[in-house]
Amino acid sequence: MNKSAPEILSLRRDIEHELKRRLRTPYDFEFFAGVIWERLRENISPTTLKRLWGYLEGADTTRRSTLCLLSRFLGYADWEDYIETLSKRGDTESDIFSAEGIRTEDLREGEEIEVTWQPNRRCVFRHEGGLKFTVTESANSKLHAGDTFEAACFLIGQPMYLDNLVRDGETPVSYVAGSRSGLVSVKIL
Repeated sequence: MNKSAPEILSLRRDIEHELKRRLRTPYDFEFFAGVIWERLRENISPTTLKRLWGYLEGADTTRRSTLCLLSRFLGYADWEDYIETLSKRGDTESDIFSAEGIRTEDLREGEEIEVTWQPNRRCVFRHEGGLKFTVTESANSKLHAGDTFEAACFLIGQPMYLDNLVRDGETPVSYVAGSRSGLVSVKIL
């Protein structure tokens, strides 16, 4: 099965929830392989886990035996049992949520906001009216001072999505920051 399939992404999310930690570093994958051994008395290579989580480039598909092992780790009989339960679980891919942050419609033209995200990223944006912003400061980010973009909101714990990002008159692109853990802080300066 393709490792970017929604079912596998759900499996990864459920495993991280079970472990009460995100898998991001080589140590995390070694730790997880050890936890699997302790719980199931079965070996799995940390490299296999790294590939499944996208930490390492490699195979785009995952073997059923690996998916069955990870499903058993979560307490399911096998991969098919996990998939069946997933379909009945009621998790939704879409839902209404609320988060602390700043909505663009609440800003006055000329106001500046500061946003931060991991690891050690910081930017300041000036509101130009409507949905438009200009980057005025950027530290450790791919955004540059002078870039312009559009955004509807900046929410703590959620990724920051920028549309029509333009640098030096180039073709507009879309950009996401904090895609894994979201924005850490948002404030009006």
